[in-house]
Amino acid sequence: MPKDRIILLSDCQSFYASVEKAAHPEYKDKPVAVGDPTRMNGIVLAACPIAKSHGVTTASRVGEAMTKCRDLIVIRPRMSTYIKVSLMISEIYKGYTDQVEAFSIDEQFLDVTGSLSVFGGDLPDMIHSIQHHVLLSTGVWTRVGVGPTKILAKMANNFAKKKEGGVFRLDYSNIDTELWPLPVHEMFMVAGRMTKNFYRMGITTIGDIARMELGEFKRRMRTTMGKQSDIQAEYYWQTARGIDPSPVVTGIRHQIKSVGHGKALRWNLYTRLPEIEVVLLELVIEVCQRARKYRYMGSVVSIVVAETDGNKSNSYSRQMTLPEPSSLTHEVAAAAYRLFVDHWTGMPLSRLAISISQLTDDSVMQLTLFDDRIRTLSRERAVDQIKTRYGSRALIRASSLLESGVALERAQQIGGHYK
Repeated sequence: MPKDRIILLSDCQSFYASVEKAAHPEYKDKPVAVGDPTRMNGIVLAACPIAKSHGVTTASRVGEAMTKCRDLIVIRPRMSTYIKVSLMISEIYKGYTDQVEAFSIDEQFLDVTGSLSVFGGDLPDMIHSIQHHVLLSTGVWTRVGVGPTKILAKMANNFAKKKEGGVFRLDYSNIDTELWPLPVHEMFMVAGRMTKNFYRMGITTIGDIARMELGEFKRRMRTTMGKQSDIQAEYYWQTARGIDPSPVVTGIRHQIKSVGHGKALRWNLYTRLPEIEVVLLELVIEVCQRARKYRYMGSVVSIVVAETDGNKSNSYSRQMTLPEPSSLTHEVAAAAYRLFVDHWTGMPLSRLAISISQLTDDSVMQLTLFDDRIRTLSRERAVDQIKTRYGSRALIRASSLLESGVALERAQQIGGHYK
């Protein structure tokens, strides 16, 4: 890829909170956070700048946030609204370039290399126009990172968040003075464990990686992390140098490798097997329904379990291979139940997730001698159609009406958050 590409990474400031403040003008000068106000142990999904100035942070507990900021207004999330606004912003971006790639619900890449001349060739003016178009249309302020590659645009966005105008350009002329002095943990895709590995190698800044020869960096990585680390080494070395040939890609659907669903649980409720069975079956029903929607069957069933008693915690994952690929609820549920019972320590559950993987097309479902699987699949698809047409609450199992059931609550949510 040529070095003269112009890539933007546009990020919406405090997206969920900004959408809510735009919908409630009376909250303009008030501290606002998005979360469930009825759950003090719930998580703050977003906080506006005013709330952040009082110490409220994303991912903090709602109760903790309300203690730090007595006047905090906590608004229950509305995921369907946020999705609509995100799509609206995408359409605004497409008015400036047809090369738009969603990175997350509130971040999108734009390649304006070919379209900049249409807007007079003035990049700052074009970015200013984009920012104010989005602000006037949605009430959301955007910060824009600019670079010749997607990785530099992404890291430039971190600088843009600290600039009054919300714009920062990072390229090969200033990467050594702006990016390389930063602590290594601030590099894209470097988390806590990787940071510790870098520290053991004597690497403390991004520049320490960038200035090193690739061969030497690979040697250090192998010494610390083993021979299998060569690919990681090359990725981090290229990231530190801003090398990223990947284009801004639109409309690409990646092949699905697994279908899964999980749920954070009130640990003091899920202490006995009967309660856990209810939510386990509900998760399996949702996983299998989604798999059938895409006409997939899975050969491997996996569970992820987190346990806690309030003082100590434990987590683990287990999987097993089915005799035949399946998307049938009773077959997947039997495997998931067996996995759970065989490995549960008896501690209360705080999270449970179920998934199927090694997917194949369900048109090749194998028949067994004594069990008409095709007929069972047809029945489950009929139930799927009813739920699709009338909503997921149209047909539910009686067990979901118990206190331990979460299906009714999930029916009001998108991605685990309220619609």
